[in-house]
Amino acid sequence: MSMVKDIDVRDTQHCETTTLGVLLRHEGIDLSEPMLFGLGSGLSFVYWDSKNMGFPFLGGRVKPFELTRNLAATLGLDLQVAETTSARKAWQNVTAPLDAGRPVGLQLDSFHLEHFTTRVHFGGHVVAMYGYDDERAHLVDTAPQGGAVTTGLDSLARARAERGPMTARNRSFTLAAPTTPVPPRERIVPAIRACAEAFLAPPIANLGHRGIEKAARQVPKWLERTDDPGTDLPRAALLMERAGTGGALFRNLYRDFLAESAELIGGSRLRTGQRLYAEAAARWTEVAGLVEAAGTAGDARDLVRAGALLRDVARTEREAMETLGGL
Repeated sequence: MSMVKDIDVRDTQHCETTTLGVLLRHEGIDLSEPMLFGLGSGLSFVYWDSKNMGFPFLGGRVKPFELTRNLAATLGLDLQVAETTSARKAWQNVTAPLDAGRPVGLQLDSFHLEHFTTRVHFGGHVVAMYGYDDERAHLVDTAPQGGAVTTGLDSLARARAERGPMTARNRSFTLAAPTTPVPPRERIVPAIRACAEAFLAPPIANLGHRGIEKAARQVPKWLERTDDPGTDLPRAALLMERAGTGGALFRNLYRDFLAESAELIGGSRLRTGQRLYAEAAARWTEVAGLVEAAGTAGDARDLVRAGALLRDVARTEREAMETLGGL
């Protein structure tokens, strides 16, 4: 048995920022969840669909683990990452830092976690692990998933070893504070500029503001895309709005990051971006409601209205990022 002491569990909403918060507070770095998300240039968008997918995926953030890498580079953190296909080595990669008194981040498939309320395969989920005994692992997940929770060691091993979209090979990681800390306020503007640049000039049409425009064209066709609209569409709406995969959660986090940044460093562009992302988040919530309604009633008109809203969202978010890119 091994347990890291003084783990600080808070009411947080997104898995990767939840984990980063736990690991960094243990290192004496205490930042809000929106600040972690913003300094990690976490906001993005992806519309992804392929023949081997049961239903399209909407993502409102950068790809899994990119936020962690971005934040480590931004703040000069020592990020140590381990991956392996060996179950024995994977467990050693976790127990070594835990036994030394340091919490560990894990990327895994949430489907296998016993505490998870929505049982769908998602290989980009991230949790903090702070202890274990002979039967169970002690984890910190988001507040909607229970905060401080446990899962069986067998279920944890299955979650870490799962293969498929967005999974990693038993990925674990630790973070250490730099010898000379980087003041977060000095890194706000570069992080915002980097996020805006990526959002405005995506390499493919599925990403950034172009991805939202694509979603606006494709969502009205979703009843044709599924054999089970009563399941697939409400599930997509649930993931968008509650899990944040492509809904309001990340827009609200970025809105609050911009508000906190404006308090720290001032600037009308930050306030304008904050206002525009508040508008975008509200529209995303409307979109999720229409998608759920379409799945329940089978009415394509709800999806047509959702598509029109998404066109507005694309314009709003593009305007926001053009404003912020001029910082």
